[in-house]
Amino acid sequence: MNRRAANQSSGQSKGAREAAHRNLAVNRQASHYYHLLEKFETGIQLAGTEVKSIREGKLNLKDAYAVLRNGEAWLMNCHISAYTAGSYLNSPPLRERKLLLHRKEIDKLMGRTREKGLTLIPTRVYVKNNMIKCEIALAKGKTVWDQRDAIRQRTIDRETAQDIHEHRRRKG
Repeated sequence: MNRRAANQSSGQSKGAREAAHRNLAVNRQASHYYHLLEKFETGIQLAGTEVKSIREGKLNLKDAYAVLRNGEAWLMNCHISAYTAGSYLNSPPLRERKLLLHRKEIDKLMGRTREKGLTLIPTRVYVKNNMIKCEIALAKGKTVWDQRDAIRQRTIDRETAQDIHEHRRRKG
């Protein structure tokens, strides 16, 4: 049975399969402080109790970043709280965790992060096909006026949408 027939027989559409990617943690500040240039999907090397803790939602990406060392990618400063039923098997909350990428992607990222001002930021952690994945983004830091421009543009867009809504409401 081919893939299309398998998908049709299970009754899942493409949208339903994509919706199956459940976000466990999202770094909302990343888009505020950085211009996100390119995104990559990575796996994370985790201990068993860390997986259970992440599935409970005890993950914080706020100050996390990724580093490339010795041809490997590492997730730094990502806080995963201890699993409550884990006892002595729990690992330290802020330990370095290896990110699983293809060699071509690592080489590409090594070249790009050597450029001035580019860094790797985790944007979200989610479940895909019952595996925990991390999305990292190649990012360039925003300056203060870039942040102010973004806030100003959001305000203008919101006010415009409200005006259009009010105008339509009055006519109809």
